[in-house]
Amino acid sequence: MPVEMARRNYIFDTIRQVFKAFAFEPIETPSLENLSTLMGKYGEEGDKLLFKVLNSGDFMKDVDFNQDYHKVAPLICERGLRYDLTVPFARFVVQHRDQLTFPFRRYQLQPVWRADRPQKGRYREFYQCDADMIGSTSLLNELELVQMIDVVFNRLGINVVVKINNRKVLAGIADMIGAPDKLVDITVAIDKLDKIGLDNVRAELAERGLTPEQIQALDPVFALTGGTELKLNALEKMFEGVETGLKGVEELKELFGLIDAAEPHCAVELDLTLARGLNYYTGAIFEVKALDVQMGSICGGGRYDNLTGIFGMPDVSGVGISFGADRIYDVLTELDAFPADLNQSARAMFINFGPAEQRACVAIAARLRAEGIATLIYPDAAKMKKQMDFANRKAVPYVVFVGEAEMQNGTATLKNMTTGEQQTLTVDQLIEHLK
Repeated sequence: MPVEMARRNYIFDTIRQVFKAFAFEPIETPSLENLSTLMGKYGEEGDKLLFKVLNSGDFMKDVDFNQDYHKVAPLICERGLRYDLTVPFARFVVQHRDQLTFPFRRYQLQPVWRADRPQKGRYREFYQCDADMIGSTSLLNELELVQMIDVVFNRLGINVVVKINNRKVLAGIADMIGAPDKLVDITVAIDKLDKIGLDNVRAELAERGLTPEQIQALDPVFALTGGTELKLNALEKMFEGVETGLKGVEELKELFGLIDAAEPHCAVELDLTLARGLNYYTGAIFEVKALDVQMGSICGGGRYDNLTGIFGMPDVSGVGISFGADRIYDVLTELDAFPADLNQSARAMFINFGPAEQRACVAIAARLRAEGIATLIYPDAAKMKKQMDFANRKAVPYVVFVGEAEMQNGTATLKNMTTGEQQTLTVDQLIEHLK
């Protein structure tokens, strides 16, 4: 509906302005990607949520359907709807590597699809607003992502907390408890901590093959308290001799140092239980939660070191974030925080008195529109009450009358629909007043 579109565009425009202010460039990728591009990048759960598209033509010919679904699917589906914007972006970078200047900064506002059960905060089709830098390992990039998050939500009027962790820390934890091969299982389980609680996470870890001793060895990590510096110092001692974990702690210390220097408006905190279930993350990971509304993450992202490698361009590091426009919409709706004037399609409406007056209105309306003033002429010479009722229902703030007297004098009468005040103005004065 028009009101919903006005609100969505308000979110898109706000995010797009911030992306541009940080010198990101726009691109687009197709809705459909080869399944070989998408599969295996989002973890076991993500692969299940991919919308697969049946092949064209006689795809059923010579296919034995009396076998396991996982064997049949690749035979009848070669393409799928994109699950996110990051993996298609990596494919795009490799495809256009000779045309891009690295490090490359891109933004993208497009829909993605997931075969999920629709409910509050979860959708089958929704918009992501992504910004990524690729071709640089500098932690200044991570800082700028935090700064963009801060600016966007400050402009939208949403109080948020930015939670940060590092996948190297999680890998270090897996090494520390003697389960380096269980990193994915550990991250998938820990990622559900907020939703299912600690006891259920322990149960899931057991189901995924971790021993009671390994699960118990995670307790000191879950029990860490205090500020960021205290937690990182404690981790540093735990990781003695665990190189990957120590590297993660070092990166987090540097990043939080940069964030402290930048002094963002929003809260930023270290969350060692943050895992982000996507398999391609290798460094810093981010998640943003609204503080005043019960909702899942409304923005997230992280560092990926070799996502382009699967497409034949190894060792190119990137980092990015994604704003969930539909969840942000729900948060702003619950907070009643959308600007009131978004519902206005026209700033001024001309009353239609008949053919001669209509011609005069057309000329003045053209001048108003040329000045960027949204203007409407009521299309029919209907009764005044009908025209005024229409203006009220459409929340038009000003109505303009051009009758015989105004036509003779080269003026127009302007009525403020809120106060009822009327004044007769020249066309130049009318433009100035409406602007």
